[in-house]
Amino acid sequence: MKYPTRFLLCLSLALCMQATAQAVPARATGPLQTDAPLSFGTAESINRDWLFTLGEKPGAQEPKFDDHEWQQIDLPHDWSVKLPLSPELASCTGYLPGGIGWYRKKISIPSRPDGEKVYLYFEGVYNRSTVYLNGHLLGQRPNGYVSFYYDATPYVKFDQDNVLAVRVDHSRSADSRWYTGSGIYRDVYLVRANAVHLAPWSVFVQAHEIDASAKSAQLSIVAQIQNDTKQEATLDIVHELLAADGTVVATVSAKITVPAAETRGSTAAVKLNAPHLWSLDDPYLYQLRTTVSQGDQQLDQTVTRTGVRALAFDPNTGFSLNGIATKVKGVCIHHDAGVLGAAVPAIVWKKRLQTLKSIGCNAVRLSHNPQAPIVYDLCDELGLLVMDEAFDEWEFPKRKWLRGWNVGEPGFEGATDFFEAWSDRDLTDMVRRDRNHPSIFAWSIGNEIDYPNDPYSHPVLDRARINQPMLPGYKPDHPDAKRLGVIAKRLAADVRKMDTSRPVTAALAGVVMSNETEYPGALDIVGYNYTEDRYAMDHEKYPKRVIYGSENGHSLKAWRAVQDNAFIFGQFLWTGIDYLGEARPWPARGSTSGLLDLTGAVKPQGRFREALWSNKPVIYLGTDAAPTHERRPMGAWPIWNYAAGEAVRAVCYTNAASVRLMLNGKRVGEDKSYDKEDGALDWELPFEPGELTAIALDAQGNEIGRATLRSAAAPVAFQLTTEEHEIARDGGVSMIALQLTDQHGVPVLTADRDVTCAITGPARLLGLEASNNRDVSDYTDSVQSTYHGRLVAYIQATAVGDVQLRFSAKDIADATTTLKVRD
Repeated sequence: MKYPTRFLLCLSLALCMQATAQAVPARATGPLQTDAPLSFGTAESINRDWLFTLGEKPGAQEPKFDDHEWQQIDLPHDWSVKLPLSPELASCTGYLPGGIGWYRKKISIPSRPDGEKVYLYFEGVYNRSTVYLNGHLLGQRPNGYVSFYYDATPYVKFDQDNVLAVRVDHSRSADSRWYTGSGIYRDVYLVRANAVHLAPWSVFVQAHEIDASAKSAQLSIVAQIQNDTKQEATLDIVHELLAADGTVVATVSAKITVPAAETRGSTAAVKLNAPHLWSLDDPYLYQLRTTVSQGDQQLDQTVTRTGVRALAFDPNTGFSLNGIATKVKGVCIHHDAGVLGAAVPAIVWKKRLQTLKSIGCNAVRLSHNPQAPIVYDLCDELGLLVMDEAFDEWEFPKRKWLRGWNVGEPGFEGATDFFEAWSDRDLTDMVRRDRNHPSIFAWSIGNEIDYPNDPYSHPVLDRARINQPMLPGYKPDHPDAKRLGVIAKRLAADVRKMDTSRPVTAALAGVVMSNETEYPGALDIVGYNYTEDRYAMDHEKYPKRVIYGSENGHSLKAWRAVQDNAFIFGQFLWTGIDYLGEARPWPARGSTSGLLDLTGAVKPQGRFREALWSNKPVIYLGTDAAPTHERRPMGAWPIWNYAAGEAVRAVCYTNAASVRLMLNGKRVGEDKSYDKEDGALDWELPFEPGELTAIALDAQGNEIGRATLRSAAAPVAFQLTTEEHEIARDGGVSMIALQLTDQHGVPVLTADRDVTCAITGPARLLGLEASNNRDVSDYTDSVQSTYHGRLVAYIQATAVGDVQLRFSAKDIADATTTLKVRD
């Protein structure tokens, strides 16, 4: 069975219109920018100049409430990450608190023609938010990860100050198994539109019937028009497809009549000749410009980015992209960035995703919730596949340590109290918001919902062997596992109403139990978490099931299960990046399972993975002291500093045919051939100061790369690496990485220093991150210790001008750099 790459009309559409493709002369207009986050109207960021306070404040929604003592902030804002860590708090949240917070902002909204609409759009508020305008309740949204909007028109005071107030209730702080953040942690927009406009998130363009040789493709376009006037409206809709350079390559138009106070839908189809396909190596993007007019008056316009690509899934041959068999080399990622918490700037995400791709990763699983729109935009641009995921819990919460780790009885705080009332809408809104992204290749409706006895149970657990830590045996007092199939079918139907061009999936933790239910059958492709030993037997038992690794450990065996079986199309490592939360005993901040650390730097295990996944020659050299009987091939750091004569193990990660090791120009032992058993080569040798070099050789013995370690003296200087020397005034952020070096510029990884950051000019320090999981000090002040001789400073602009930065530490020469803030 191949999963079809077809487009089916959303069932919610009320009217179809006849559309005819028109030949038009190509015209170059230059690339457009997608500036309507809700796919209609004009959007204005309202991130600046908010007021914030912690704690319950009765009456804070009222315009005349006294807020003069509140803190002045800009959005995005995460209050939890700025507060002290405590061993008395939950390990699942990284020992950081939650609480209740209030936000207020004054907005002046100039008047425009009668009948104009005003919306407020929130990309994400964690969680249980309540929004007021001028004291009037606009609505509540308990889910902290979904984007949402309100029609604020009835309560707007045009040409006057309007008071926007938002209450955020994260008092159930341990409601997740990882760090969530607290507050308005994503962007907020004021959206203005004509009373007749495109409905929110209604424009949907999909390519199907893509010719195998890319000679042609059919585009199906869906749009809905919302008429909030008292008169029927006869309208013209024009869709123009633009190439990356702005040239119009196809157009389609039609008329539609929308009754007063109603919303009507339309469909259109157009043939695209010689499409430029979106792929992992060539992520080409088109833009669809949709214009709604009434006579000579343009009422609305939006620009939607899209890509043309074909997805296919087969139970025997796996996954193909544009007809090419493709192994998914994926990682799971959470949404925080260390000291930044959940309020992560675009530049940080861009750097992280670029780094993941550079070491061979081609897919990310957004575990276990929808993320900020910028993440999907970047994956579209960079050529990374995305698994968009909705839930980690359904109707029942999972066990969590509420105070410390492994102390007392686990608790059951969660977000499940609103699942029944909100899950259909939350899932539908996720798909509607994200479905135009070509990077998304699957919709996941849940992660480890079937964790055995946490909470669901089934008699099969009395006899089954499951590779998960679990409460053993059948628990008849626990929820019946058969509920999994019932809920999965409902959620899968929600997705398919919005999009049938991608498969529905979920990550199963207890597939042995779930196989006794209708859960796997409700899915189009089935993810297995840490259950590689069941791949072959389930492939034989369920020959029509498409199977992949939805969450996997870093072992070579887990990757071989993908590499050696055509019917397993890929894996998603846990994880791509270190993250806050799911911490072990205090002191700890989070999980160190990532290929990258909290600063986005590649760790040794990332280099190990690069040697497995990358298509380019890879050679990495690391060492560790006093070799033991237990090999640790993924944990060797690039250090060549030990005591004279000390026994050292040199470890090499490579995809070359063989490697030669040289110490101070002399060969060490024999050349070693690639080791298929553990993917790493090693040599034992006594330490001698100087240079240790690994030389990668091809099958003919020719050098194709080398890696060199140099002994470092005491640190005396900083090496600075700056991302974005010029940043925008409106919240622009630059990342500045510091590495301790000796007098010869050799990185020093074995001596750390407390570093002070001083700023002169229109900018502020968001935080200093060194990625030391056991350092639970304040990362948001101006002093922080390096880790492996390294840390990253995040600097945010506040106004136009030059910013001077100075970094200082004991016995280290000061380092300075300048940033320019543009308007």
